Amino acid sequence: MIPTPADVSAVPFRQFIVKVHGRCNLACRYCYLYEGPDRTYRDRPAATPPDVLERVAYRIGEHAAAHGLTALSLVLHGGEPLLAGVDTLARFTSRVRRSVPRDCTVHATVQTNATLLTAHRVGVLARHGISIGISLDGGLPAHNTQRVDRSGRPSWRAAVRGARLLADHHRDAYAGVLTVVDPVTDPVVVYESLLALRPPALDLLLPHGNWSAPPPHVEPETDGKSGSRPVRTPYGDWLCAVFDRWWAGRRKETRIRLFEECIALLAGLPAATESLGLAPFDAVVVETDGSIEQVDSLKSAFDGAARTGLDVFRHGFDEALLHPGVAARQAGAAGLAARCRACPLLAVCGGGHYAHRYRAGEGFANPSVYCHDLQRFIRYVARRLAAATATATATVTASDRIPTDPDVHGGDTP
Repeated sequence: MIPTPADVSAVPFRQFIVKVHGRCNLACRYCYLYEGPDRTYRDRPAATPPDVLERVAYRIGEHAAAHGLTALSLVLHGGEPLLAGVDTLARFTSRVRRSVPRDCTVHATVQTNATLLTAHRVGVLARHGISIGISLDGGLPAHNTQRVDRSGRPSWRAAVRGARLLADHHRDAYAGVLTVVDPVTDPVVVYESLLALRPPALDLLLPHGNWSAPPPHVEPETDGKSGSRPVRTPYGDWLCAVFDRWWAGRRKETRIRLFEECIALLAGLPAATESLGLAPFDAVVVETDGSIEQVDSLKSAFDGAARTGLDVFRHGFDEALLHPGVAARQAGAAGLAARCRACPLLAVCGGGHYAHRYRAGEGFANPSVYCHDLQRFIRYVARRLAAATATATATVTASDRIPTDPDVHGGDTP
């Protein structure tokens, strides 16, 4: 039986990640999608066929209408999505916009490695209201040595040319830069080198890893517990250093989503991010063969981890809402490990990124493998906010006591 919207109590999907091309022109050495445990991409078409794109557009419109969505995010993804051709991306985006109700705004973004960006391609995307996000490991060649093409040649020169094209000529289409944290690098140097590319926003992401396949420089044997020896927090330290530099800036140089949403959560405000907080997750992926899947990050856990068994030809997105994996990500605190539920940072941390909780034989009901790093970062931001609040309060209190007009306050005139 096909569920109707009334049968579905879950939060509807508002972010649709569509794989418009399933291959990449780069062979980044750390890529979890093609170098990790998941191999499902091998059995799928490289380019998404037109009939799949047509059906995806219909299903998005169906979901938006059923749930009365007034806005949604369409992320054109890959692989490298520009391999599909900008005309294909423009046509598909236009088709989605025609499929949704008139009062529903479609915010479209293409996430690219920037190596294939040209003035013509950027112009086509910009004219069709498609913003462009780029992925880099930093703003210098030395930061991007692992981002190589299939012949092992560096991709930096082509990528930075694409980034500068956006910064210099298409600011209106420039969504920002996504960077994966490498604690070996100098955090301030990385941040300031990225600022040189003038991104309107930065996304700082932790490398995908888990308890069974830990990320570099993490000691998973602690399993979120404090041992007799100090626990290293290289990723937390790195984030704290960038936060200091960002916070101390004389002006708002760029937005950093992780920082802004951590501040919002500490202030008790709603925030939506995959890495922090308890807000129900609302993203879904469509693969090049039309398969409906959970987000790609799960593929870093084990082969087939993102699979749902659904596809856009036989199923609507409401059926994906009923999948146990999706339900678990929308369960809030109830879906977390007991240690997480008892943690005073629960409302801010939210257990961390779902994929980072995995342990073979136990599933995802664990703290994040980055538990200590997240604690280090969140507590540090909390202290900085508390100090800033105390300073502001003291300044206001002092100003209330200082006479500013001698005629009013009875002071002596000069």
